[in-house]
Amino acid sequence: MDVNAPARPPSAPMRGRFRSGRQALLGWLYATPTAVFVVALFLLPLLIVVKMSLSRWPLLTGDQGINAPDNFTKAIDHRFFTDSVVFTVKYTVIATVLLLLLGLGMALLVQESSRWNNLLRASFLVPSALGLASASLLFYVLYSPYASPLAPVVDRLGITFLGSPNAALFSTVFLIVWRYAGFYMVLMLVGLQSIPADVFEAARSDGATRWQTFRRVTLPLLRPTLALTTVLCVTGSLLAFEQFYILTKGGPDNSTITVVQLIYMIAFQGQNDLGVAAALSVLVLAALVLLNALQMRAFRSEGN
Repeated sequence: MDVNAPARPPSAPMRGRFRSGRQALLGWLYATPTAVFVVALFLLPLLIVVKMSLSRWPLLTGDQGINAPDNFTKAIDHRFFTDSVVFTVKYTVIATVLLLLLGLGMALLVQESSRWNNLLRASFLVPSALGLASASLLFYVLYSPYASPLAPVVDRLGITFLGSPNAALFSTVFLIVWRYAGFYMVLMLVGLQSIPADVFEAARSDGATRWQTFRRVTLPLLRPTLALTTVLCVTGSLLAFEQFYILTKGGPDNSTITVVQLIYMIAFQGQNDLGVAAALSVLVLAALVLLNALQMRAFRSEGN
């Protein structure tokens, strides 16, 4: 064997395996920060909540040992459990329908408009820049019978924004629609602009009316965007807390208590029982996962 002979270059399969291994390593390195973030801020808290839901866990004394399934029984048997679930579902249906309809309507208006396009987009989107807690405080003052600039007119007309269950519900819904309609308009607008213009031209050349084009062309092609916005809207509505906590505090007569408010009440007011609150949180999470899965399946089946 000639020791002075030049070394052979690595074969093509070896180079390919080395390159793929290096790319896999780079991929893991790039994904590591996100994985650490997910584990530290989602998986670990979730495991802690599950552990709390299976244990006797008073607020001030901590873990007192396993007592499953007592926490789940106490959560379901709570005197406000049924009322909070019914109210949360009612609020979710009303808010979701209004937000999706207004978001789609505003997106169609902005898409069709030309002269006032930029002004309309900015006007609809400005409320989305305000935080929900700040918007709730703003509307709390607006609804106040004492500090509101509309107080003299409202008092003369005998209108109460937060004095009755229905008034409190729809006053809060108005706040949410004002705050989030522009956000859903942007999502709908992105979906509308992703539809090829040739499709609409073909529909017009076939003699389709505006309504037929909207029903047969726009809505079917907008289905992925509708699925995303529906999931976001339903999830956000079922987890409603800030707006009701600031505007109504669950009143009048405990008629506007949402499920998340009930979790807060059990954990930090009255019972001070983190175990029961954690059990109710696990039930809410399971309901959200199941509901979102059903929504995505329904949209996929409609697409087929």
